[in-house]
Amino acid sequence: MNGRTAWVRAMRRSVAFLALGITTMASAQTVVKIDPGKSGSRIERDIFGQFAEHLGTGIYGGIWVGRDSKIPNVRGIRSDVVAALHAIHVPNVRWPGGCFADEYHWRNGIGPAAKRTVTVNSNWGGVPEPSTFGTEEYMDFLQQIGSEAFISVNIGSGSPEEAADWLEYMTTTQPTSLEKQRAANGHPAPYKVHLLGLGNENWGCGGAMSPEHYVEQMKLFSHFVRNTNPAQKGGEQMKRIAVGWDSNSKDYTDAVMKAWAEKTGDWDIDAVSLHNYVLDGWPPHLPATGFGEADYAKAIKEAYGMDDKIVHQTAIMDRYDPQKKVALSVDEWGIWLAPTAGSNPGFLQQQNSLRDAILAAVTLNIFMRHADRVRMANIAQMVNVLQAMVLTDGPKMVLTPTYHIYKMYVPFQDATFVPISYDSGTYRYGDKSMPRLDAVAARDSSGQLWLSVTNVDPDKPADLVLDVSGKAIRSADGQLLTADRVDAVNSFAAPDNVKPRPFSAQRQGDRLRLTMPPKSVAVLALRP
Repeated sequence: MNGRTAWVRAMRRSVAFLALGITTMASAQTVVKIDPGKSGSRIERDIFGQFAEHLGTGIYGGIWVGRDSKIPNVRGIRSDVVAALHAIHVPNVRWPGGCFADEYHWRNGIGPAAKRTVTVNSNWGGVPEPSTFGTEEYMDFLQQIGSEAFISVNIGSGSPEEAADWLEYMTTTQPTSLEKQRAANGHPAPYKVHLLGLGNENWGCGGAMSPEHYVEQMKLFSHFVRNTNPAQKGGEQMKRIAVGWDSNSKDYTDAVMKAWAEKTGDWDIDAVSLHNYVLDGWPPHLPATGFGEADYAKAIKEAYGMDDKIVHQTAIMDRYDPQKKVALSVDEWGIWLAPTAGSNPGFLQQQNSLRDAILAAVTLNIFMRHADRVRMANIAQMVNVLQAMVLTDGPKMVLTPTYHIYKMYVPFQDATFVPISYDSGTYRYGDKSMPRLDAVAARDSSGQLWLSVTNVDPDKPADLVLDVSGKAIRSADGQLLTADRVDAVNSFAAPDNVKPRPFSAQRQGDRLRLTMPPKSVAVLALRP
């Protein structure tokens, strides 16, 4: 081989590495130690919950197109979206809000569509709310995607009587007037309600209540709103979620937990909520597309801040509940960006990039590390709103980079956390510094060991060596998500721009070596 031929081949190898987002820059190896002989908390599948609010085109156009639509549907629910969501094993869907929940009156959304009440959605864009997607349609949607119900009842403008009637309508088997009404509306069998939100953000859009006033209202609703479905006994009982911290100044958690610890009478809660968005000030102004490394670093740094917020809430809850009977439910979270140009700003429509997928992976990893307390979470939101799984435009649909993270993370649902240690290193940009690597491991019910690794550094690869204590691992294979730029997106014109590809570790003697490209997430099965 002459000198010129060697030079050409070397250049071709460099170009190939760059096309995969990998530089040829040498990096020190990081040993990732995994101890499968030890185990931590169960990673509840409800951590991977979704959120669908009557907001913009999240419901109408995103999930519901109507029975007469030319878009393929089953009883008005669009089939492409159902297929996509079914594939990520959605455990629960929080509905009807959000701020919309504390103005929602459930009777508007039952019965013949032509007779339903049309109102104004004053929270989101001031547009008409036709009520054509109501209780029956929501439950049908859940059945189609294989999910469970998370109902938020109206504490802000509703009453305990209204909420109690709704639960009776959905769950009773007794021949009451509400049971007969449900049967007349097409569903003689009772529905199951897995989770019940006792209001939403009642420190803000849910009524601007003081913590003391909210606690009194919450106790009333918890006492009178009953699930009477006989199939929901024992471990299947409905769980009640009280409103907690907004991650800023209004912290209900202490008041709620104090009332719980001192409770008298027949009321109870199973969780307290935490809402938190990456938004870099108000109004949200981080760009969804066309951003550079400064905005990337700012968002990922803020995402890592979720850990501090969970630690803060856990410390409050531990004072009243050291046995961790009450869960922390992060039932609104995600990145809130500047709205898409030309869209109704009240519709909260935004594009979804590789940055947002990396942010989702980092956040889900934080939840899993706190699985002893964090047992529920809902990303905001499912379709067309904020950090969505899918985007639609008429008959078109595209999967977002965040969707791919949720599909890659399916093996972690109901898995058992496994201790892991490694030197995370540091990624720095300007005055922002944060862990460069973020990894978690878990063992599923079949005994299969899984590893997720995120390299948040947008420029440098990470060279890892896997060290699994007491167990010979012959291979590590799975999927990798990355792209050529941190602001890469999937569009209707280019739907596969950011898409997982097969990925595996390479054997190096008696060890497995893993080279993580810059700005990437991998999920691997470790096989003996």
